[in-house]
Amino acid sequence: MVHDRLRVLAVTVENHPGVMSRVSGLIRRRGFNIQTITVGPSTVEGRSRMTLTVDAGYAEVDQVAKQLDRLIEVISVEDITEGPTVKRELVIVRLETVPPVVEQFGARKVGDRIVELTADTEVIEDFIEFLKPYGIQELARTGPVAMRRSA
Repeated sequence: MVHDRLRVLAVTVENHPGVMSRVSGLIRRRGFNIQTITVGPSTVEGRSRMTLTVDAGYAEVDQVAKQLDRLIEVISVEDITEGPTVKRELVIVRLETVPPVVEQFGARKVGDRIVELTADTEVIEDFIEFLKPYGIQELARTGPVAMRRSA
C-alpha cells in the first residue's frame, strides 16, 4: 500500500444503529479500502465522531466525502489529511518479557507483562518493531484519531 494515498476523514454522525455500517458500506461500494476506523462520542449528545483512514487519492476521497454528506445521519465530513493535524493511536502489548527501557518511547507498564503507548503512527510502528525480540504474545491497536490543530 502506498502511504501517500491514505486520506484521513473526520465524519460527525448521528449516533443511531447501523450508521457505521452505512458509512463503511458506501466506501466499500466505491471500491476503496478502509485502512482504519475509530468511532466515539462527540461533544454533542447523540452524535459520534468517526475518524476514517481510506486508501484513495484526493479526487476519489472528495467524491466519497460528497456522497457521505448526502447520508441523512451524516452531519459533516472533512478531509483532514493536509495541513496541521494532531493524530494519535493507542497500542497495548502483552510480552513474554518487558524490556526495562519502554519508557524511552513514552510507553508505560500497565500490568505484569503489558505495556501501552499513545503516539503517532510512526512511533507506534517503531515501538512494535522494538518489542518483537521480547516476544509479543498479544497486540491490540486502535486506528488513529485526528483533528485539525486550529478550528
